[in-house]
Amino acid sequence: MKRFSEIKEILQAASAEKLPEFINAYSSDERVGVQRLVETAVKRLAALEQEKKRIEQLRVYEEQYREYAYICGIDEVGRGPLAGPVVAAAVILPKDCRILYINDSKQLSEKKREELYSVITREAVAYAVGSASPERIDEINILQATYEAMREAVGKLNPRPDILLNDAVRIPQISIPQVPIVKGDAKSISIAAASIVAKVTRDRWMTAYDKEFPEYDFAGNKGYGSAGHIEALKKYGPTPLHRRSFIRNFIGE
Repeated sequence: MKRFSEIKEILQAASAEKLPEFINAYSSDERVGVQRLVETAVKRLAALEQEKKRIEQLRVYEEQYREYAYICGIDEVGRGPLAGPVVAAAVILPKDCRILYINDSKQLSEKKREELYSVITREAVAYAVGSASPERIDEINILQATYEAMREAVGKLNPRPDILLNDAVRIPQISIPQVPIVKGDAKSISIAAASIVAKVTRDRWMTAYDKEFPEYDFAGNKGYGSAGHIEALKKYGPTPLHRRSFIRNFIGE
């Protein structure tokens, strides 16, 4: 008979596929500690099955437009910050993609986003990122700059998508069929994947900018208007990363 510590190590190392085997092997073990491990395994298995159901619900639009060979999800991040670019991502997932735990990037921890970014970029048929600089945002406004970043991302894709699933917007000057979906990053696996790629990409850029402009804590606030960021802006003035059209109230312009 295996010791409790050995059984605990087996459970800790068990993949999702191994959980039913673990439950079957130790459910008849009457030791209280082992029974608690079995209960843990059962809960993990139930949570996994629930997650699989959630992913199926997240594939509704992908199934609805299944006749299109290459379905592309598009999302952006960075429309609201005082500093940094707006970033858009376009992602074409495999036809029957079921990457677990994909979700609207705002619902995920930084660690989980990083993990999923690696899986998404590895498994995607194609993905690309577009961006618009603070200068461009000031020049043409944030909405038009967002559209520009989205067009750039789509234009980089190979293969070319057959249909676009967009988070809420319809992108001007694109001939590819589009489906705007309100709160699409919580309703489409393709858009959710794009939201993660865009968020991780922009966060990495802002963290890198933090080394150049440490006074503003870009690594912490990612360019958003935190109290510390606004205080630094008033004390040190704007950097080339700041959107002049967004910061007039803080610098007296």
